[in-house]
Amino acid sequence: MTTYPEPLFPLDAIAPVPRRLRGLAAGASVFDTVQGRYVWEFPPYPQYYIPLADIDRDLLVDEGRHKRTRRGTAAYWGLRVGELARPGTVQVYGDDAPEQLRQTARFDWEALDAWFEEDEQVYVHPRNPYSRVDAVRSNRAVRVELDGVVLAEAPTTVMVFETGLPPRYYLDRTALHLEHLVPSDTVTACPYKGTTSQYWSVRLGQAVHPDLAWSYAFPTLPLLPIAGLVAFYNEKVDHFVDGKLMVRPVTPFS
Repeated sequence: MTTYPEPLFPLDAIAPVPRRLRGLAAGASVFDTVQGRYVWEFPPYPQYYIPLADIDRDLLVDEGRHKRTRRGTAAYWGLRVGELARPGTVQVYGDDAPEQLRQTARFDWEALDAWFEEDEQVYVHPRNPYSRVDAVRSNRAVRVELDGVVLAEAPTTVMVFETGLPPRYYLDRTALHLEHLVPSDTVTACPYKGTTSQYWSVRLGQAVHPDLAWSYAFPTLPLLPIAGLVAFYNEKVDHFVDGKLMVRPVTPFS
């Protein structure tokens, strides 16, 4: 049992994408469609399926390989744009797929150089149209510890609520006990929040616990309240909120 809302969509659920989708590779338009489909191959977020009619078929290479999936038989194709070749990155579905997926293709995310919803670029994976991500100021005091050592302590926080994930507590940098934090070169990206600007590991004695905290210097517009603040993984350290120890969440989809 979790203490936050779990993803609602079942595996392989299908829904129309009401937005124009475009994919680019090596400067070429690979597809441009307003008839895309969402498919929940994984509960937290969907993948895009693109009608073959809206793909530049001259850029696809039939590799003659097939694989049986839960959604029917996938024919594996490669993507070739000039000298750029990305083999095995396109799955094409035919007549044994669910009706909404027949004659569609699913591109590996890394097959394309850029994905767009309307005129905004999408990073990492498609955004779930049924997810919310809210940043809410709170005067609940938060203390962060690992093995009894205080890593941060703040009288207020900005809480981020993201569907399917535990709340995250973003703290002012003045709340950090920097003697325990070691800057890391790690960079991650989120389709809802943007790209991280900094990560920290935690050093306690001779032990180093990698990448337990992060910050977004330039988050997306809806998440501006977290700009420059720092959050720690609830799953890996202890959070005390108004003096009460929070149960460490288990997040198989995070």
